Amino acid sequence: MFHLRTCATKLRPLTASQTVKTFSQNRPAAARTFQQIRCYSAPVAAEPFLSGTSSNYVEEMYCAWLENPKSVHKSWDIFFRNTNAGAPPGTAYQSPLPLSRGSLAAVAHAQSLVEAQPNVDKLVEDHLAVQSLIRAYQIRGHHVAQLDPLGILDADLDSSVPADIISSTDKLGFYGLDESDLDKVFHLPTTTFIGGQESALPLREIIRRLEMAYCQHIGVEFMFINDLEQCQWIRQKFETPGIMQFTNEEKRTLLARLVRSTRFEEFLQRKWSSEKRFGLEGCEVLIPALKTIIDKSSENGVDYVIMGMPHRYGRLNVLANVIRKELEQIFCQFDSKLEAADEGSGDVKYHLGMYHRRINRVTDRNITLSLVANPSHLEAADPVVMGKTKAEQFYCGDTEGKKVMSILLHGDAAFAGQGIVYETFHLSDLPSYTTHGTVHVVVNNQIGFTTDPRMARSSPYPTDVARVVNAPIFHVNSDDPEAVMYVCKVAAEWRSTFHKDVVVDLVCYRRNGHNEMDEPMFTQPLMYKQIRKQKPVLQKYAELLVSQGVVNQPEYEEEISKYDKICEEAFARSKDEKILHIKHWLDSPWPGFFTLDGQPRSMSCPSTGLTEDILTHIGNVASSVPVENFTIHGGLSRILKTRGEMVKNRTVDWALAEYMAFGSLLKEGIHIRLSGQDVERGTFSHRHHVLHDQNVDKRTCIPMNHLWPNQAPYTVCNSSLSEYGVLGFELGFAMASPNALVLWEAQFGDFHNTAQCIIDQFICPGQAKWVRQNGIVLLLPHGMEGMGPEHSSARPERFLQMCNDDPDVLPDLQEANFDINQLYDCNWVVVNCSTPGNFFHVLRRQILLPFRKPVSGRASFAQTRPGTHFQRVIPEDGPAAQNPENVRRLLFCTGKVYYDLTRERKARDMVGQVAITRIEQLSPFPFDLLLKEVQKYPNAELAWCQEEHKNQGYYDYVKPRLRTTISRAKPVWYAGRDPAAAPATGNKKTHLTELQRLLDTAFDLDVFKNLS
Repeated sequence: MFHLRTCATKLRPLTASQTVKTFSQNRPAAARTFQQIRCYSAPVAAEPFLSGTSSNYVEEMYCAWLENPKSVHKSWDIFFRNTNAGAPPGTAYQSPLPLSRGSLAAVAHAQSLVEAQPNVDKLVEDHLAVQSLIRAYQIRGHHVAQLDPLGILDADLDSSVPADIISSTDKLGFYGLDESDLDKVFHLPTTTFIGGQESALPLREIIRRLEMAYCQHIGVEFMFINDLEQCQWIRQKFETPGIMQFTNEEKRTLLARLVRSTRFEEFLQRKWSSEKRFGLEGCEVLIPALKTIIDKSSENGVDYVIMGMPHRYGRLNVLANVIRKELEQIFCQFDSKLEAADEGSGDVKYHLGMYHRRINRVTDRNITLSLVANPSHLEAADPVVMGKTKAEQFYCGDTEGKKVMSILLHGDAAFAGQGIVYETFHLSDLPSYTTHGTVHVVVNNQIGFTTDPRMARSSPYPTDVARVVNAPIFHVNSDDPEAVMYVCKVAAEWRSTFHKDVVVDLVCYRRNGHNEMDEPMFTQPLMYKQIRKQKPVLQKYAELLVSQGVVNQPEYEEEISKYDKICEEAFARSKDEKILHIKHWLDSPWPGFFTLDGQPRSMSCPSTGLTEDILTHIGNVASSVPVENFTIHGGLSRILKTRGEMVKNRTVDWALAEYMAFGSLLKEGIHIRLSGQDVERGTFSHRHHVLHDQNVDKRTCIPMNHLWPNQAPYTVCNSSLSEYGVLGFELGFAMASPNALVLWEAQFGDFHNTAQCIIDQFICPGQAKWVRQNGIVLLLPHGMEGMGPEHSSARPERFLQMCNDDPDVLPDLQEANFDINQLYDCNWVVVNCSTPGNFFHVLRRQILLPFRKPVSGRASFAQTRPGTHFQRVIPEDGPAAQNPENVRRLLFCTGKVYYDLTRERKARDMVGQVAITRIEQLSPFPFDLLLKEVQKYPNAELAWCQEEHKNQGYYDYVKPRLRTTISRAKPVWYAGRDPAAAPATGNKKTHLTELQRLLDTAFDLDVFKNLS
C-alpha cells in the first residue's frame, strides 16, 4: 500500500476541494484512481460521491495521518486534528487558504456541498471514531488483559484502564459516541480482521470482538513494529474469529504433557524434600509450551534447536521432559555419595547441559536438542547460545536460519535487570551475528527472589527491552494452557515466517518461593496467601477436559499412573548409577576429535613452521588487491607496498605474521573467525583485512578469501560496541567445532573488564565444571606507553591468578612430551609474545594441538625476525650467553619491556654482565626451560622485571614458581613500578620517570645487595 509520501513524485496530492471537484466531474475515473494508488487526499465533503467504499478511503488516509501527519495534505491534517480534538459535527473540516482562482472555485464548490449535507461530518467522524477505537485496542488492549493467574497483580504494574479502552458505556463519550450508537453498523477498516468474512458490524459486536481478541488471557504488543505486513500478520493471528481452536487430540496431548511436567516436580519433592531443585511449580505450562515451539518449528523444517536457560524455573524438568535426558542420570545426582567418573569438578545438577538427537513424535522428523550449560549469572548464557547457533548454521550452510534455531528462557527480573539481554538483542540483526530469529520465553513469576517487581524495573513490563528490535511480545496467562499453546504456535510461525526475534511472556507465579527451602511469606505475604489457595493448572485443565468430554476421569488417572511408574522405575535404576558420567551432560560433543582410528590421539604437536613458498604467496596476496577495478585509499597503497617490501626482504611485522598464520590455516581447511571492535581495519590501523572501494559504497574486498582455490572461508567482522555480549557470542561459536580458529580482540587490553563474567564463568573453569574444551583465543593488546590506565594494561594478573597450576610443586621435568602434557592439564594458556614470529607460531599451534585450550595473548608491535617454532622461553643469545660465568645478573621479563631493557643495557655497556631471558608462555609455567637458564648462569643474581605495578602484572605469579624451580636457592628480586591502584599513568612525563626508575633498578648491580 502506498501513502502520499511514497507516491508524491507520481501524483501531486490533491487538496480537499480539488478532490471534490474531481469526483463531481468524473466519479468512476476518480474512484479507480483512488483505488489504484491506495491513498487519499479528499476531505469528508467528498463522502457522498464515494458511496459505500468511502469509509475505507477515509480510514486509510487516517492511518497514514496517524503514522505521519505530514504524509497527507494539509486539509486532511486540519480535519483529523479537529476531529481528534472533539470538534462538533460539521465543523471539523476547514478549507486551506486558496492559492489561485481555480482553487477558490473548488473550495466554494466543496463548501456548498458541506452546507447541502449537514450530517456528512457526523457520519464520517463516527466512522473515524470507530477506527480510532479499534486502533486503541490494538495498541493498548494488553494493558487490561487478564494476565495474572492469581488475579491480584497487574502485569504492567498499573491498575488503571487506558482512557481510550471501552471498559464501560461511559467511555463511549471519549469518541463522541453514546449508547444509541452501539447498534449502528460500521464499515470495518482493512487494518482489522475482527469481521472475518463480514465487512461491517454493529458497534456493540465490534467492541465484544476486540475484547475477545486483546483483553482476555492473551495480551499482544506489536503496534510499535514499523512494518505493515508484519502488523497485519499478527492482527490476523489474533483477531480472526474462532482462530484459536484445538482438536481433541491436541487437547489430550497437552494434558499428557502437563501431567509429565507436574508429576516430575511432585516426584522430586516426595523423594528429596530437603533438596533444592529450583522447580517449576506455578509455571508447569512451560514444558508443553517449549514442546509446542519445537513441534511447530520442526514442522517448518528446523532440525536442530539450541536452548539456553537459567538454573531456576525447572531446569531439571526441561532436561527430563523436553530434551529427554535419562531420568536415572538426573535422579542419581541427588545421591550424596556420588563420585565423578570423568575429570573435572562438575557443577550442580541444575547448571549442567545436555545434547540429544531423537525423533519428534508429533512430526516424525529427527531433531537435535542442545541445552547449553550455564552459571548462576542468569542471562550470561544468552550470547553463548546465539554464537553456538550461528556456528551450527554456518557449518551446515543454513544461511537463512531454516534448519537451526535457538530458544532462550529468561526470568522476568533478570530479563529487565541484566544488560546482557539488551546487548544480545542488538546482535540479532547484525550480518555477522544474526541467527535469523530467536524465540524468547520469559517465565514471569512476578517476583525476583524477594524483590517486588515494582522495585525491580522502571518499565511497565519486564519484556519492554525487546521493543528496541521490533520484536512482537505475547503476554499470556499461564493458567490457560490452550492460550499458551496458541501463543507458542504463533511465536514459532513468526520466527519461521519473518526470521526475527519474538517474545512469549508467561505470566505465572512461584509456588515454593525462590527455592524449595525458602520462606516467601517473609516478604510477599499477600501473594503467598493467594498461592496457597491456588488450584494447580493441571487440576484446572483436567477438570475442564472432563467437563468437555475430551477425556474421562479414569483416563486422566491412568495417564498420571503411567508417568509415576516411569519415574519409579528410573529411580530404581539410579541406585546402580553410583558414578556420574559427565559425558552424559555435555552440550557440545566433538565426535571423532579426540580419537584417531579409534585410538586416543597422541600427546604431540607437529611443527608449526611453513615452507618459504607458502609464506611468500600469502605475503604477496596480503600486499595486493586481488579484485579488478578496485580503488583503495592512497595511504593504504603505501601500507601494502611496505608489506610487499617486507616479503621481498623475508621479514614480517605483527600484522603480516598474523596474516600468514591465518592464511596457512585457511589452506588447511580451518575456518577462521576474527571478531571485535574495529578488527577489520585494526584499532592501530595495522590489519586492513577488509578493503573499501573509495568510489563505490559498500563495495569491499577481503584478500584473505582469495588465497587458495579450495580454502576455508575467513570471517572478519567488526562487532557492536559490546564486550560482554560479543565475547559470549564468540565463545559459543568456538564451542560448536574444534576445527575452527575463533578469536575475539579487545580494542584495548582491559576492555575485557565488562566481559569478565564470560571469562570467569565460562572460559576459565569450562573444562573443570562441564568437561567442555574450548579453543577460543583472546587477543588483548597490552603495554605501558603513557596512554592512561584504560589503554595500557590487559590486567594479566587476573588471568594468571585463575590458572590452575600449583606454584609450590615442581612437576616431573623428565616426563615425555612435558610441554604438551602441561598444556593438556592447564585450564588455559597465557602468552605474551615479544616477536611476530612467536605470535605466528602460537596461533598455528592453537589448531595443531590434539586438544583445545583457551588462549589469552598479549602482543606489542615491536618488529623482529620470525622464529621457526613457538618458543615458550627465549633465552639470552648475546655476549652474556657466550661467557655465562661472568654474568652478575639474570633478568627475567615478558613482552614489550624486553626492548626497553636491551636498549638500556647497551647504553650502559653492560651486555656482558647482564643476561635477559624472555618468558613468552606464562602459563603453564615453563619450569624445565627456566631451570636450564638459571643453571647456565651460576654466579648471577635473579630479578624479575616488569613495566606493570608491583601488585599487578606477572610478579606475584612468576616469583613463587621461579623459586620452586631453583628449590629456593636464591632470592628473586623485583624491578618495576611501585604498587598502585590504577594500572598506569596518563601523563607522559610521569610515565617516562617511572620507566627510568625501573631501568635504574634493573641495572644497578648494587641495589639488591643493599636491599639484602
